[in-house]
Amino acid sequence: MNNKPLIAGLILSAVLFFIMFAGPYLPFVDTELEAKRLYYPEKGKIETAPFSPSERYILGSDRDGRDLFSMLILGAKNTIVFIIGIALLRYAIAVPLGMLGYKKKGIVSWIIQGWDKVFSSLPSNLLIIIILNLPFLLYSKDRLIWAFLIIALFDVGRVSQIVQQQSNQLSKKAFIETAKTIGVKPFSMLKNHYLPNLAPEIITNFCIDVGRVTLLIGQLAILNIFLKQELIQVNYGYSEIVNSSLDWPSIMTDTRKDIRSAFWIPFFPALALTYMILTFNMLGEGLRKYFNRHLT
Repeated sequence: MNNKPLIAGLILSAVLFFIMFAGPYLPFVDTELEAKRLYYPEKGKIETAPFSPSERYILGSDRDGRDLFSMLILGAKNTIVFIIGIALLRYAIAVPLGMLGYKKKGIVSWIIQGWDKVFSSLPSNLLIIIILNLPFLLYSKDRLIWAFLIIALFDVGRVSQIVQQQSNQLSKKAFIETAKTIGVKPFSMLKNHYLPNLAPEIITNFCIDVGRVTLLIGQLAILNIFLKQELIQVNYGYSEIVNSSLDWPSIMTDTRKDIRSAFWIPFFPALALTYMILTFNMLGEGLRKYFNRHLT
């Protein structure tokens, strides 16, 4: 198989899913994530967290003294499920919407065009930050669910417009016209003609979109936007919003402070997110190359 992007994407994704499912059971992973803010390397000497990368902490520790390597391994599942779940929900809405609006007229087409224009008028990360900082979402117990829905729905217009365009072009093909002429029912037309021909492009775009969502989640983390958080009273009359989830972006939430004094804390989660972006981009390009070769 002379398809290096696909081979690379499959290998990278295999490693990613191995970490996701088997990682927590590896013997060198600290599943308790015990916080150790003080360390006594020898008599009369004290070190305080965060600890830099060493034999004791291969990737260093966070400011609470928790092993960063173990945090990345244990946070992989939450991160991957959340990101892929967003992309799945987005496509579950956008694909039927785009196919229903294939004629490019009527109320469905109007919804697609309006959805795309409204949400593409400003940078997506800026609008999501504004929405997630609304008071009723900022302190909501269901903030994670709201964040999931908002990010998923945000790009539905763009994806449905792509599917709409592809469906419109497909509807003008000779074999579709022939099927209409002989009276093939709409459901059979969808199952036997539209979906098989649209599926390769949808699958390819889905993989690339997973990379887009990963990048967006990383940007939100750098800007200190927590997907799940709690309001904790830290002193009399003073409360603080703190992150309450274990995932890769949440480790990066103090990037501006950590980058100067403990660069490894934001660096390795950012590297993990970059790895995920690269994985799905390679997978998407590899699948595009595969489908173009075998279906054209």
